[in-house]
Amino acid sequence: MKIDDKLIDYLADLSRLELSDEEKAARAEDLRDILTYMEKLNEVDTEGLPEMTHPFEKVNTFRADEVLNSDNHEKLLENAPEKRGDYFKVPRTVDE
Repeated sequence: MKIDDKLIDYLADLSRLELSDEEKAARAEDLRDILTYMEKLNEVDTEGLPEMTHPFEKVNTFRADEVLNSDNHEKLLENAPEKRGDYFKVPRTVDE
């Protein structure tokens, strides 16, 4: 693929970027490097290898959601910097 000023201008327009001439030259070089690397990857023999979406076989390790009906009200209030009765006391956020 030919990387020229027309392509860089097109990509900059799509990205809504305004590039100076130096930035255009640098981005063109970056794109050439990326394409060269992709060509190198295409040389790798992947015949017989399974397709994968992720390099690791690890699956999600989320814990199961469990509803617990526990009465920790007093224990939770022990952590409150201030409390009023059975509730946390917080600073006023709305003035009347």
